[in-house]
Amino acid sequence: MENNPGEKESITLPEVRLILIGGRWAGKSSSANTILRRERFECGRTRTAQSEVRHEIVEGRKLIVVDAPGWNSSLSLKHIPEWNKQRFKLNLSRCPPGPQVFLLAIPIDSAFSVAQKRIVEEHMKLLGEQVWRYTMVLFTCGDYLGGKTIEQHIESEGDALKWLIERCKNRYHVINNKEKSNSSQVTLLLQKIDEIVSDNNGSYYEVDEQTLTIIEKKQREVAERAERRRRRAEEQRQQMTTLIPEEMKPSTLKMILLGSRNVGKTSVVNTILGIKEQDGKRTAHSVIRQGSVGKTEITLVDTPGWWKGFPAFDTPEAIKEELVRSMFLCPPGPHVFLVVIDADASFNAKHLDALRTHVELLGEGVWRHSIVVFTRGDWLGSSSIEEYIEGEGEALQSLVEQCGNRYHVIDNKNTDSGTQITELLEKITATVAGNSWGHFVPDEQKFKTIEDRRRRVEERARLRESQVMAKRKTLRGPRHQLQELRIVMIGQKTSGKTATGNTLLHKEVFPTCQTENCQVDQGEVAGRRITVIDTPGWWGESSRCTEDTDKEIARGLSLSPLGFHAVLLVIPLDLAFSKVQKIALEEHMNLLDASVWKHTMVLFTCGDKLADKSVEEHIEREPGALYWLVDKCENKYHVMNNMKKANMSQVTELFEKIEEMVAGNNGRLFCPNMRDVHLRIDDKFKRRQVKHVLRQRLEKEYRRRELELMLGFKEKLLELQAEIRGSETSTKPKSLIGDTNKFKIWGIGQKKKDGKEKEEIIDAKISQEIENLDKSILRSTVDLQSSMELLFPDLRGESPAPSVAESLPGKRNSNSNFDKVLGWLSTLQISTNLENNLTFNSSQTSGYGSVLPHDDLDFNTEADILQ
Repeated sequence: MENNPGEKESITLPEVRLILIGGRWAGKSSSANTILRRERFECGRTRTAQSEVRHEIVEGRKLIVVDAPGWNSSLSLKHIPEWNKQRFKLNLSRCPPGPQVFLLAIPIDSAFSVAQKRIVEEHMKLLGEQVWRYTMVLFTCGDYLGGKTIEQHIESEGDALKWLIERCKNRYHVINNKEKSNSSQVTLLLQKIDEIVSDNNGSYYEVDEQTLTIIEKKQREVAERAERRRRRAEEQRQQMTTLIPEEMKPSTLKMILLGSRNVGKTSVVNTILGIKEQDGKRTAHSVIRQGSVGKTEITLVDTPGWWKGFPAFDTPEAIKEELVRSMFLCPPGPHVFLVVIDADASFNAKHLDALRTHVELLGEGVWRHSIVVFTRGDWLGSSSIEEYIEGEGEALQSLVEQCGNRYHVIDNKNTDSGTQITELLEKITATVAGNSWGHFVPDEQKFKTIEDRRRRVEERARLRESQVMAKRKTLRGPRHQLQELRIVMIGQKTSGKTATGNTLLHKEVFPTCQTENCQVDQGEVAGRRITVIDTPGWWGESSRCTEDTDKEIARGLSLSPLGFHAVLLVIPLDLAFSKVQKIALEEHMNLLDASVWKHTMVLFTCGDKLADKSVEEHIEREPGALYWLVDKCENKYHVMNNMKKANMSQVTELFEKIEEMVAGNNGRLFCPNMRDVHLRIDDKFKRRQVKHVLRQRLEKEYRRRELELMLGFKEKLLELQAEIRGSETSTKPKSLIGDTNKFKIWGIGQKKKDGKEKEEIIDAKISQEIENLDKSILRSTVDLQSSMELLFPDLRGESPAPSVAESLPGKRNSNSNFDKVLGWLSTLQISTNLENNLTFNSSQTSGYGSVLPHDDLDFNTEADILQ
């Protein structure tokens, strides 16, 4: 084992170059001090914001240690700012010619999960495959081992940590930073480092100079643009400051904070008002907070956040109503809106779209009153906020410009700094002055609409609740309690099925990573023998669902031959249940059995997001898709809060509802015919293939018509050009195209010029158009050829496309209905109707009419065919 250095010969290196990498708060800086045997790096509550290098002589050799900034262990690489990714690669240049060893810090005092494994893997990919040759796992917080060995810890942690150790070729070391005087742990570490260098034949990690040059060039360009932005913002601020006399500064300022979840809106409120306490609770309603800063009275409205990257139509109606209602909590209206962005995460086009759709719910003109406030400024390190803006790309730059280049950064960790709040208030005052000292005027009709709707929702919610209670009362009783319950959970990806399974069994049995395979477990809970089957989730868009996933869900149903007492259809409360999701859900339920709805209960997860609202209010407030689903399940639903796993009353109540459902079904369980289920799955994907082939046929026809039109247009242009060149005296050539109004797209419709000069101009422009058409015709010809090759290997052949054949279950019958449909599609005649729309003629003698009724294609309109 590499962990035992005594087994190999190794040379003692006169110089050791190493880099400590890992997640934030992994103990890198403290470990670096232990290795150097001196306090050379600042550690404790201070985060390493930029890579730092220290040199020291230890045990007669020169150590060059680079302490790199830690990555966010809760964010995947795609959520990391571009600037951070670039700086991570630049760490390598801090110990030229290159590091001999990477020490990957992993703290023992916290679990190494599958999610953390993915994040480590993503960051290591930035450095290339070769980095693993030079990497050793450095376990920090060695004092947490207690009486265990590190090997026992590795084995007990699970597959994720074992994968990491194997990836590092079984090289690892434990360091206890509480025992810095224990020099033997450093001596042993240096021996292991010598072994790694020996195994690599004395080589070191070679830095790609070209990559570093490109990154450095990008960063210089970003720095230049950032400086220009900073100067422009400063000029705007100085200009407004000089125009605002002291006596005109407002004595009160009213502002609303807007932003996605977990960006730090509440922290901004606390920092502005000087509040030290943090309650850590999620903002479920718009809340008004008041205080003063100097002589200015401050009113702040904190609003609930939406999921980052999810547009407004994915957000529950209750949250959108709270955003609108916030404007009426600070009458006559807010002076500014503080749009909060976290500076330690990425901001892309998806995030911009989500933010715009939510902010614009408040009404027109909202951006004139908006300022972007960046939180977590401490994570910027030595970089400026302008460098973050310029480095992140067009989406963030577009947002800042939409807010008139008004922005501010707050370090929520440095609440004692009054300067950052003073500057923010100056920028807010300048914004108010720029809006003629007026406030944003909310639309009173919006408030009236919300209040009217709230009353209707509450009335309907009370009615639904009373109906549910009345039905439960008729089915309730001790005689209905069952000794055993078998439950299968189905639903969309990331809906909370796995976490719910763990809550139901009152133990962590299902891994909380994305479920790809069915999992089953049992336990004694609330006096009952409980069996829970967790199935893979399907995608929210039906087009992304795969046959393998559907078959794996079906396999889950076969894991209980005796049947199921309940099918729990898991729906999260923190996202809207849209029509798109309804289609995907209905498609999967149709694969099972018509009787499945009798045995199905909607299980709402994320119960903590309800706050003080009832689930009935949520159902009544959401659009028709959720209303349809609950009614389809005959008003059978339950709410689970997986944040309160110790609350067993919610689990017991669910079991009681399941028992009542079984009683309502006269004791019958859900026992689907698995053969029928698999036939429906096969049929579903055959239908999808038919739609795919027909779509390709129509796309081919569209391309053919486009090419035909361009060729015809080119021919007429050539005729026009020949006519112009052949007419020496005419100033207005006769044309197949029509009068001069039709020439204006080429700039022909202009005042009379000299005849010959005009002809030359027209001729040149027509030549340019012909040249452009030639390029378009070439592209269209290639596209048309590609579409024909994709459609069928032989359009007139008897065999379906390869993807079709692969989807068939081995024993194909060339005369099957499905093959005949594909054969019919290959000969399908596509024409145009009176409105010049594409239509297809199915009345040909293809035999199709006798094979499969038109309705079975499930195409209602041309839009349906092409969707």
